[in-house]
Amino acid sequence: MGVREQGDRFRRLIRSAVRDLFDQDRPFGRLALAHVLMTAGDTMFAISLAGSLFFSISPTAAKDKVLLYLLLTMGPFAVVAPSLGPLIDRSRGARRATLVASALGRAVLCPFIARDIHSLLLFPEAFLMLVFSKVYLVTKGALVPEMAELEVVGDRRPAPDGAVGPEPVGPEPVGPEPTPPYGTPLVHVDDPVTGEDVVEPDLATLNARLGLLASLSGFVAALPGVALLKLVGPAAVLWATAAVFAAAVAAGLRLPVRALARRAARGPAAAAAAVMAPDSDETWLDDQRDLAVFRPLGGAEVALGLVPMSVLKGLLGFLTFLFAFGLRRENAATWWFGLLIGALTTGAVVGVLLVGRIRRVLDEQQMLTGSLWLAAGAGVLGGLVGARALQAVVALAVGAAGAMAKPSFDALVQRHVRESDQGRAFARFETRLQLMWVTGSLLGVVLSLSIPTGNLVMAGVAMTGALSYMSSRAGAARAG
Repeated sequence: MGVREQGDRFRRLIRSAVRDLFDQDRPFGRLALAHVLMTAGDTMFAISLAGSLFFSISPTAAKDKVLLYLLLTMGPFAVVAPSLGPLIDRSRGARRATLVASALGRAVLCPFIARDIHSLLLFPEAFLMLVFSKVYLVTKGALVPEMAELEVVGDRRPAPDGAVGPEPVGPEPVGPEPTPPYGTPLVHVDDPVTGEDVVEPDLATLNARLGLLASLSGFVAALPGVALLKLVGPAAVLWATAAVFAAAVAAGLRLPVRALARRAARGPAAAAAAVMAPDSDETWLDDQRDLAVFRPLGGAEVALGLVPMSVLKGLLGFLTFLFAFGLRRENAATWWFGLLIGALTTGAVVGVLLVGRIRRVLDEQQMLTGSLWLAAGAGVLGGLVGARALQAVVALAVGAAGAMAKPSFDALVQRHVRESDQGRAFARFETRLQLMWVTGSLLGVVLSLSIPTGNLVMAGVAMTGALSYMSSRAGAARAG
């Protein structure tokens, strides 16, 4: 495929994501709008902190301050993880309510932060903003399959004339299959319970579309944010941010709500639900919630998939701080760090764009494996050649690997974890992934490796992760 054809494909993917955003008749389109507004608000909030006490410490600060920062990034997860998962799994409307509460909390905090932008009160207020951000991160993962299935299964899918469609019969999707790349893409997968071939929403592609919209909205929101910061000041940016989060509240309130019991039978414990009487949904769900703390989340595929995702998350943190301190030891100009971080971000965008295309030929597990091998190959190249300019290629490849792996892992969780447990699952897994990022970052700070040596270490870890994942899946398949 030539460069022009590849560019045309990328443009079509971008258009499909944007059309998701503007099609507010679809549940996933409404989630996309809420996600864009939340991401735009996060971007503008980050811009508002420029010149505040947060940036009074230079990027070349002592290691102890960097280590303290890394440890503090785990704080919001320590607050969120224990209670949020069970909370958003508790009732059929809790996920929408949690998203709205996250946006509302940040909208209310912004005026207080604008008042305290140059005082020590900024730190606890900013910490609360970060907690609300992590609350949304966990909730979004559980909302994607719910919104997608509302479209495909037809719970509340609008008919062409605007009426609500009838309840479907059987596993087939209602209406014609959407024409890629727009609409809700469908894939054939093996049902986690029965092993039968079924048609369901392509969750990896939908997760990637949200990631792409997040990147685009962050870029768009940065323009007025920087303009307000330069022309008026940080307080003006924060008031504008409050307005964006208020719009996110309105967008969140428009999300449809569906009873959890309709898909409660998905996942490893689904056999008992197959005989559930039609009038016992709520009683059964209450019993399942009481047993939730004793039940494994997602079975072998999710547990095994968490390994490569954790390795990649740790490598992303490791590479970021390897660049930061490696370049400092080499007395490189500051713009080199900006270039490499920019390449890492660009790689993430490219990876998100590739997910839909690759998902047509590989399943999520193969995408996780391929992402590890991509990171390993980039590490070998960067370690053996060692040229500073080549590190931009390494950063691009590792950023793409992480971006391709995350929607794939999220799709595994969304498919294999029963819907009534997905909030708890995402809270637990996001905490684990954040811990791995912090661990990788700490190693990048403490080990004091040269950049080429760090590349080789990264390659070794990625290869070990890939081989371990492949052998573990093969062993699980033989045991099954």
